[in-house]
Order: sequence, then structure tokens, then C-alpha cells
Amino acid sequence: MAGIAISAAAAEQIKAVVANEPGGAGLRVAVEGGGCSGFQYEIAVAPAPAPGDHVVERDGARLFVDPVSLPFLLGSEVDWVDELIGASFKVKNPNAKSSCGCGVSFSV
Repeated sequence: MAGIAISAAAAEQIKAVVANEPGGAGLRVAVEGGGCSGFQYEIAVAPAPAPGDHVVERDGARLFVDPVSLPFLLGSEVDWVDELIGASFKVKNPNAKSSCGCGVSFSV
């Protein structure tokens, strides 16, 4: 079973985002019900992993995924993209069968 990866660009951005947070902070990625396709990603800074979280690390950056979201994200890569329309974290998820036009929600 494949894990979850963090791109080099995302690792650098995560470290920048949590630079002023207490040690051990990271980025939490969760899958929530909602959005126009059924599921959507919630991405937020977290001070530490919660009990039971899957923790992914790359180059000093930490990513936390709760046990309920983990099956939806296995095989995914969290990336940082800087495009003309804006910069943001993007989840490249091979489990998503389709996504909405704006790319915020997906279905499995």
C-alpha cells in the first residue's frame, strides 16, 4: 500500500508556513464530506499530530493525516503550485475518480 508523499516545493512551503509556530507543528490534510463532488480537502496548520495521526516527513516538514482521511489519501502527493491564478497546496490524488471544475472537491 502506497503512502503519502510531500513534494520538495510543498516541504519548503510547509516549513515557511509553520516557521513561527511551536516546534513539532505541521500541516494537517483531511478529507471532509462536502463540495460539489462529494468530498473536499481541508488543509490547515496544526500545532502537533493528534493521537492516531499518520505523520509524513520530508526535509524537516511535517504532514498530519487523521485515520479516517488516510484511506482516501493513500498514494497521493501534496504539492505546492504557484500559478497565474494563485499559489496553493494541491493534493494529487490517484483515488479521486473525478473532481469539480475548480479542483477543490472530488469523488471516489
